[in-house]
This record gives sequence, structure tokens and C-alpha cells, in this order.
Amino acid sequence: MPDPVISRQVDQRLHELYERHKALDDSDVAGYYDSVRGLLAPEVAGEERDCFGIALAAHDGDVYVAGDAERPFALQSISKVFAYSLALEDHGREEVLRYVGVAPSGDAFNSIVFDERHHRPHNPMVNAGALVTTNLVRGKDHAERLERIVDVVRRYAGNPDLDAHRPTYEAELEIADHNRAAAYLMRSQDMLGGDVEEILTLYLQQCSITVTCRDLAMMGATLANGGVNPVTGERVLARERVRDVLSVMYTCGMYDFAGEWAFEIGVPAKSGVSGGILAAVPGKMGIAVFSPGLDAFGNSVRGIRVCREISGRLGLHTFADETEDTLMRRAQEPATES
Repeated sequence: MPDPVISRQVDQRLHELYERHKALDDSDVAGYYDSVRGLLAPEVAGEERDCFGIALAAHDGDVYVAGDAERPFALQSISKVFAYSLALEDHGREEVLRYVGVAPSGDAFNSIVFDERHHRPHNPMVNAGALVTTNLVRGKDHAERLERIVDVVRRYAGNPDLDAHRPTYEAELEIADHNRAAAYLMRSQDMLGGDVEEILTLYLQQCSITVTCRDLAMMGATLANGGVNPVTGERVLARERVRDVLSVMYTCGMYDFAGEWAFEIGVPAKSGVSGGILAAVPGKMGIAVFSPGLDAFGNSVRGIRVCREISGRLGLHTFADETEDTLMRRAQEPATES
């Protein structure tokens, strides 16, 4: 049973964190993503302008939430993490490396630029690489492959009700020419095999899987817990594959902001243009933030700020030299304005 005093303290600190980051100046926001119209200027964004949720899931399964943590949103690029984990399970590390690398590209997430030396996309967290890893997921037909991707997301989250959102992927299929161009170019260069339109549909269906911050935090906690869901106790991913997934998230997960993220915040993470950020702190917790206002890199503005503060206050950076006593003391200290 969780200690009720510690639970109250964590809950209080989380709500204080939420209140500190609730205000958002549109001058800090490059745009809001709309599945039908693409990136929208701040002045034409709708009700999503004010959406903001945070969730923390500890490695023992306790979940703490604040704000719009129960509001559903599409995984978008965060889904790349779970398709990649499934491809690794289906084929193993060396076979997957034949088709997609693990090096940061330094380019935007939708760049049509490849690793010329190895004749493959740079990594599975950019769109080109994700199209390849999605295509590596096994199944006798399209329906089985989609069901396997949806099922693995459900198992990470411990939520059997998660599913792909048909209106989202149908709308995005209409504006998918950039991804379509990347897929056809890769096929022309023997980097991708199969029916491009079927691969593209499967990829967009994967991106349309709808979750909440609570779900996403538990997905992060499962990765942080060595691939075992803290609530269901199910092993979702082999421990050695968890290392591979977290390594790629750490170096490539935040688009072309990945270097700054690794330097400043220092935990494995993945963002999506719907405004979600998933972070996994090995042995400690999963962190999820949802706030649709995006910066120039396509990352949530509030999400970056929240994760920066959590990492800094709790000493979560991979290379931080902190003792457990210091971490606990910081967690229990009252917050101060920065």
C-alpha cells in the first residue's frame, strides 16, 4: 500500500507544478496541429489552446494526475516507440538494424533524407524510419498487423479499451503526401518493400491510437520498469529490448531538439505533434504531459518546461550525481518560482 503522506505530498507538488505552467504565452507557440488542416497558427487554434494535463506513474503502479490528464488525444509520433519495440520482438536487433539505423539525423522529423552510407533511414523515430519499422511488424494481413500494434499499446498502458481513431487516420490520409513521397522514394531505392498505400495506412492508423495522459504515463512506467507493466504485472517487452528502445528514445526521440533535450533534461522521451510527451525514467517513473501548443521543433511548449522542471528538481538527468536521500528531500520541499 502506498504511504498516504507521501501520496498527498506528491499530489500537492504535481498540482503546484501544473499551476506554475498553466499560463502559456502564444508568442512562445509556433502552432497547434490539426489532423485535417495540419499546423495551425495560434490565433486560429480552437479549444485545444487551453488543454493541459500531467500524469506521473511510479514504478510500483501509483499514478498521480493534474489538469486534463483524462482527455483523449492521438499518440501520433509517440506510437513509433511501440511499433519499434514490436519490430525488435519480431526480428531481433541485428535484423532491424539492416533496415533502419539508430543515429540522430539532425533533421526535421519529416525530412526525406537517408543514411547514405548504410542505405537506410537514420532512426525509427523520424517518419521515414517509422514507416520502415511499421512495415516490419508481422501479421498474415493488414488487420492482424494493426491489431498487434494496438494490442501492444494496450498492454503497455494496461488499458484494453484503447483503439485507433478512424476519423483521425482518414483525415490524415488525405494530407499524407509528404509521407507518401518518402515511402515511394524509399521503395524506389529498395529501402522499403510492399504496397506503399497499405504501409502508409497502417502507419497513420498506428499514429491515431487514442490515449490519455494517465495511459501514457503508465506506458512510460512500463518501460521504466524493465518492460513489465507495474499494475498488470505482464512483461510486455524483453528486458534487453527495453535497453534498445530507451537508447533510441534518448538520442532520437525529440525530433531535431533531441540533443538539447539530452543535454538539459537527460531522460529517454518521445514527443508527438498532437502535443503529447512521454518520458521514461528507468527504475523510477513514467512521465506524460499533454499540451497541444507546439514549438518550432514540433514539441509541446508546456511539455518541455514541465519535464525540465521535474528533471531538475528531482535530479533525474541520466548523468546527475544525486543520492536517493537528496531526491526524496527535493520531492518533499515546497516549490519555488524560478
